[in-house]
Amino acid sequence: MIEFTDVRFAYPHGEFELCVPQWRVAAEEQVAVIGPSGSGKTTLLYLAAGIVGALSGTVRVGDAHLSRLTEDERRAFRIRNIGLVFQEFELLEYLTVRDNILLPYRINPALRPDGDVGRRVEAVAEAVGLAGTLDRYPQRLSHGERQRVALSRALITRPRLILADEPTGNLDPHTSRTIVSLLLDQAAQTKATVLMVTHDHSLLDRFGCVFNLEQLVQRGAGISAGVAVGDAAPA
Repeated sequence: MIEFTDVRFAYPHGEFELCVPQWRVAAEEQVAVIGPSGSGKTTLLYLAAGIVGALSGTVRVGDAHLSRLTEDERRAFRIRNIGLVFQEFELLEYLTVRDNILLPYRINPALRPDGDVGRRVEAVAEAVGLAGTLDRYPQRLSHGERQRVALSRALITRPRLILADEPTGNLDPHTSRTIVSLLLDQAAQTKATVLMVTHDHSLLDRFGCVFNLEQLVQRGAGISAGVAVGDAAPA
C-alpha cells in the first residue's frame, strides 16, 4: 500500500534530513510510528499523504507514484484516497456535527456524494458514539466527542488509507484507547490501511506493527524494517 524507495527529504532551511532507503506498509496493515520529537514522524506522514514531495527517490501509495505527480495532482489523489486525522481537530464551529463530518464532500469537487452518504453518516456516528449529537455544534461537545467527529470525517469517504498524526495527544488515557480502538475497528471493516504517529506507548498493543524512528533522521540513517510491538524501543 505504501512504499518508499531511496527517499530523501529536507526542509529548505535547517539541518533536518529524512532518508528512507526502503520502507513498505502492506495493504490493510495497521502500523504505529514512534520516536522522539523532531525525529521525522510527521514528515514521514506528510510524504505518504503527498502534502510534501520528496527531493529524490520514489513514494508510492497504491498504484500511484506520488513522487511523479505535481502538487495539484497529489492533492487530488489525497482527497480521493486518504483520510487524515490530526491532534488539532480542525472542526468548523459554525457547522453542526453532521455537516462537519460531511465537510470533505462540501469543499472538494473531486469527491462526489452518492445517495448512500446520508446513511453512512448515521452509521459512522452510531459506531463512534455520536448518534445523539449530529445536530449539535462543536462547542457543545466534550474533547473526546470532538475527536470522534474528526475521526468520522476521515472515515466518511471510505478512504483506502488513513493517516493519523498524534490523534490522541490531548485526550485522557481512557478516551485515547477508545478513540484508537474506534479508528482501527472502523478501518478493519472498510479494509483501510492505517498509519498512525503516536508518542503514547500504552496504545501500541493495538497495532500489528510498530516503526521506531529514533535512529532515522540524523545524517542519512534510514528505515530498514518494522519491529514487533513488544520490541519497540522507548521514545
